[in-house]
Amino acid sequence: MKKVVIGFFIFLVVLLAAAALVPLLFKDKIKQALDKEIAKNINATVIYETDDVSLSLFRDFPNMSLGVEDLMVVGQDSFATDTLAIIPSFRMGLDLMSVIGGSQLKINNIKLENPTIRLLVLKSGKANWDIFIPDTATTVDADTAASDFRMAIKNWDINNGTLFYDDLSIPFGLAAYNVQHTGSGDFEKSVFDMKSRTQADRFVMTYGGANYIENAVLDADVTMAMDLDRYLYTFKDNNIKINELPFQFAGTILMPEDDIVMDLTFKATNTDFRSVLSVVPGMYKDDFKDIKTEGTLSFDGYLKGRMNDTLMPGFGTTLKVTEGMFKYPDLPQAARNISVDMRIDNPDGDLEKTVIDVRKFHMDMGKNPIDARVLVKGMEVMQVDGNLKASIDLDEVTKVFPVEDMTLRGLLKVDADAKGTYSEKSMPVIDADMRLTNGYVKSKDFPAPIQNLNMVTNILNKTGNTDDTRINVERFNMTLDGEPLEGRVLVQGIESPAFDGQIKGILDLTKLTKIFPLEDMTVSGRINANVAAKGKMSDVEAERYNNVTANGTMGITNLNFVSKDMPQGMKITSADAVFNNERIQLNNLRGFLGKSDIQASGTLSNYLGYALADNQSLRGNFTLNSNNFNVNEWMVDENTGQATTATSEAEGVVEVPDNLDITLNVNAKQVLYDDLKLSNVGGRVLIKDKTARLDGVKFNTLGGTFVTSGSYNTKDLKHPLFDMKLDVQNLSFKEAFNAFNTIKAVAPIAGLLDGTFSTNFNLAGEIGQDMTPLFSTLDGSGIVNVVKAAVRDVKIIDQISALTRFDELKTFVIENKKIDAQIIDGSLVIKPFDLKVGDIEMTVGGSNNVNGNIDYVTALNVPAGKVGRELNTRLGSLIGNEALKTSDRITLNLNIGGTLADPRVALAGGSAKGQAKQLVESVVKSKVDEAKLQLEQRKQQLQDSVKNELDRKRQEAENKARLELEKKRQDAEKQIKKQATDKIGDLLRPKPVTQPTDTTKKVN
Repeated sequence: MKKVVIGFFIFLVVLLAAAALVPLLFKDKIKQALDKEIAKNINATVIYETDDVSLSLFRDFPNMSLGVEDLMVVGQDSFATDTLAIIPSFRMGLDLMSVIGGSQLKINNIKLENPTIRLLVLKSGKANWDIFIPDTATTVDADTAASDFRMAIKNWDINNGTLFYDDLSIPFGLAAYNVQHTGSGDFEKSVFDMKSRTQADRFVMTYGGANYIENAVLDADVTMAMDLDRYLYTFKDNNIKINELPFQFAGTILMPEDDIVMDLTFKATNTDFRSVLSVVPGMYKDDFKDIKTEGTLSFDGYLKGRMNDTLMPGFGTTLKVTEGMFKYPDLPQAARNISVDMRIDNPDGDLEKTVIDVRKFHMDMGKNPIDARVLVKGMEVMQVDGNLKASIDLDEVTKVFPVEDMTLRGLLKVDADAKGTYSEKSMPVIDADMRLTNGYVKSKDFPAPIQNLNMVTNILNKTGNTDDTRINVERFNMTLDGEPLEGRVLVQGIESPAFDGQIKGILDLTKLTKIFPLEDMTVSGRINANVAAKGKMSDVEAERYNNVTANGTMGITNLNFVSKDMPQGMKITSADAVFNNERIQLNNLRGFLGKSDIQASGTLSNYLGYALADNQSLRGNFTLNSNNFNVNEWMVDENTGQATTATSEAEGVVEVPDNLDITLNVNAKQVLYDDLKLSNVGGRVLIKDKTARLDGVKFNTLGGTFVTSGSYNTKDLKHPLFDMKLDVQNLSFKEAFNAFNTIKAVAPIAGLLDGTFSTNFNLAGEIGQDMTPLFSTLDGSGIVNVVKAAVRDVKIIDQISALTRFDELKTFVIENKKIDAQIIDGSLVIKPFDLKVGDIEMTVGGSNNVNGNIDYVTALNVPAGKVGRELNTRLGSLIGNEALKTSDRITLNLNIGGTLADPRVALAGGSAKGQAKQLVESVVKSKVDEAKLQLEQRKQQLQDSVKNELDRKRQEAENKARLELEKKRQDAEKQIKKQATDKIGDLLRPKPVTQPTDTTKKVN
């Protein structure tokens, strides 16, 4: 708490310092000064607005009032997402003359309204409130280097605060709600009394995940003697009350530098058993005041020693209850003869020296005695010696303790002994019996009572070896609304257990989940099962199923499942399953996935390994039929989908499940995917290693026929990959352009063509977080077969026609033309292909990229007399007039740049030899070579980056190992030196003189 107090007051100092150093009438300058002081002194993000800073001489006259509204403090680094404090209203009343003087500010009052403060300590010991930047400047002399800014404070007030404290290193937690806190003290003095009063309507204290104080009322009135020069704080008058348990502290807290030295004792100031009963979880309710109690108690303890990042103080407490009794006024029986004698002791803060000794616990719950004792030494490695015996009539429990809206009956007997060492590799010798006979449970929330509930269980370990543990549920049976369920299970061993179990009967999931609610999911339906399994986990993990016996049947009717992770839901109208050692045969499954109907049959193998062992895959082969399947239901909504830890880095990506090795033979009449309607879908889908593979999947859409094979890989959710082989027949250019984003990005000219095409194309790349390919990563190759395409109103062609004056090029038709194409690093490269329009022979090739830029070359081989005068003159200057005169045909070399919407066509050269194709091939080859070179360079850069990162991590690991080894060596040296010193001390220490026995005296 030292850092909390110091950090809190330092934060106030920063605000006050900035406020005193600037003209008080200018808000912008006030905020600039505050920001400057915060940046210099606070290692956290402090959020507030200029308009929320105020200074007033009238609000708290004759004081000057400084206020900040909606103040927020957020951590950095490890706490970058952690909000340390939210303060809707922060007020300080400043002594006006101290503001004018400037050397020392006097604060008459501080007030926080509705603050929420969250204090967090990580497992490493790092605390989120440690936000003050230390002053590293060297101070020469205390008198000459005194600060220009000093602070005095009179009193403070917190109204309706909320406090959370969570120390993960212990682990320990506190929470207090509706906190009212006032305090006062003259901080102008070095020695004074600080008085405080703290109240909380709801107070919770946890340790190790268990609530030891729950929803308690806290009232603390504390006076401490403060010695600021010595950092010494002494408890004087103090009264602390949790519910009806009052206690007091005595002693001191010393804070030299970073350590905290405590010498404290505490004790209960009331010896009435009622006071300790009030802090028992579940007891302190509205009717607690009417409970009749008897008995006495004693409760005291201590905290003594030094506390820092590596040390804890010693601690201890004792609790004794004698002849305790409590009785609720509306119940016929009482809990009597309550006796408790326990102590917790740790002499020096070493948790391994902790002793928890419950010497005695006894209580008669009506006529039912409960006796227990336990002795625990150590924490990581525990020495345990304990016993519990109880014989409880559940009907009598409800006559002693109120169990609201529930009826219990049955006889519960427990007899358990444990003695030995508990650790990761060992456990105490245990013999524990639990027997429930004729149990009955009924609640207003249950659709029907659980009746005829019987269970016989024994836990036995005779050696202390974990693998010699035997857990035997010898018999379990019950009926729910007249439907029977029975079973048994025997487990031997912990690390590699052997099992033998059977379950038989009807599970009405609707009724069971009302009795035992499931978090974040809804399940209903009926399962009629008769399943048995026997074997060893070692055989399951090694897939030696011949050594495992498993058999049985299961029938499912109207099973509905909806969860947070599967909001679309699943319904199985009916299904039958037959079990054996290796597989489950699923027959006649009918139902729905979301709104999509399904019919399935097939086999599941390795189901035991999948269910019982880690990292084993569930294997299967299914035939899946559907009339209408809507894939869109299973796509993650980027805007509304909640990201879990696994998907927050890749929200929107559909993840292929891990630990599955499933083959789906799909046959669907209609599939809706995005805006596409696919019909007559058939083929195989293989799911394995977080990858979905398509094998010859066929479907019809947009008037065309598709056959696809390929994969979708989600091993890296940040960078999912795909590769696809496409065989498409008779697809409309414009339909393809409108339906597929890849066509729009890579081949936008398709949107300008009327006609159809077929293609065999291979494509690979990365999928973006919106499930759209990242076009800059695409690579592929294939053949595009233009079945028929009418070219008209295309700007590129129009400009070629305008440049050459060849009007026949404005409109023409391409038929049965095969075009070789490649996609390199996201750019489409068209290999040279020939066209003939009338007596014009054309060769076209080039590329366009995803940014819309085009870079094509077109060679036109035309009769010499077809070239007009203007173009003829320009050609003459390029290839010579003599060559033009002697040639029958001439080749025009055109460069096409710009974009598809704004193309630029220019004459780049010509030839009288008619080598159109060779010209284009040469240019296109150079473009391909350049694109491949750039791709290889980027791949090499990526490989180098990965290698450098691996080298960096390896170096970090080596440095860490070296430092740990050096620390161990130093610790060993210190230990050797200590042992040597102790030995020398033993040699030099004088031996005690033993007095001779007086044999003259007779011993009686």
